[in-house]
Formats: sequence, structure tokens, C-alpha cells
Amino acid sequence: MASTQRSGAVSRYGTAAGTGTLAALVLVAVCGSPLYVGWAEDNTDPNSAGGWYLRLLAWPAWRFGSDEPGQGVLATDLRAILLVVLAAALLYLLPASQVARVQGSVSQFFSGWGAYVLAAGLAALFGTLLGPDPSLLAALQAAGTGATYGFLSGWIIGAASLGGRA
Repeated sequence: MASTQRSGAVSRYGTAAGTGTLAALVLVAVCGSPLYVGWAEDNTDPNSAGGWYLRLLAWPAWRFGSDEPGQGVLATDLRAILLVVLAAALLYLLPASQVARVQGSVSQFFSGWGAYVLAAGLAALFGTLLGPDPSLLAALQAAGTGATYGFLSGWIIGAASLGGRA
């Protein structure tokens, strides 16, 4: 009987999409948390590159509740929820065919990065359109901000995707 288990370093890692999804969840959970968002606003200089980047990492901010009546938790956290869900879906859908042939390749890195850029832009677009007071202009502006966030933080997801099984 032939063994179907993988051997070596590959068996120790999960799938590229799974590790990328876990990294996206951790990134949104930590950097979007109220504690990190408050720290970034109070302790960073928005006019320096480092301070601007640390504030950008707080873009998918989420809260436990809403201060405004008529808005539930879903309305305030829609962008963060959509970012994780869309990132997971795109990480599973986009890279499967090209990275299945070459394991641990640079294509896994760029597929994870690209999936996160697209997920962030779409999460911002849909979050604005599905949230309170939707407008097309606000949705397009939010999509630009989301894509910027995804481009500058997506390398983390791409790096997490490296070395996993396709």
C-alpha cells in the first residue's frame, strides 16, 4: 500500500492559503484592535514615515460596540469582517493553479500579497456601500485607501503564504 503522507518540511506546514488566512486574521485582530488603534493615534507622528505606516496598519479598525444609536456591531466592524472573509476566499481561489506546480516559490508570496491587496480594496468598497450612508464617491475613495493598506501590509500575508502546500 502506498503512503499518501507527505514527508520532510512540507508536512510540517499548512496550506499556503491557510497560513495566509491565519496571518490576515491575526493582522486584523491585533492592528485593528481598539487598543492598537488608540496607541497608534496617541504615540505616532503622522508626518513621519514610521508613524504613518503604523497608523495605516490600524486601517481595518473594529470595535466591540457602536457609540452611535442605530448602528450595530456589524455596521461598525463590517470592513474588518469583510477583509478577513475576502482574504480567505481570494487566498484559496487565486493562487491554486500556479503555485500547485512549484512549491515554496516566489509566486506564493506574490499571490498572497496580491490577494490581500484585492481583498482590502473590495472590503473597503463593499463595506462603504453596505454600511450606513452609502455613496459611490465614498466607496471609491475607500477602495483606494483599502488598496493602499493592502499593498503596504500585504507583504506580511505573502510571507506567511510562503512554504505552505498549494
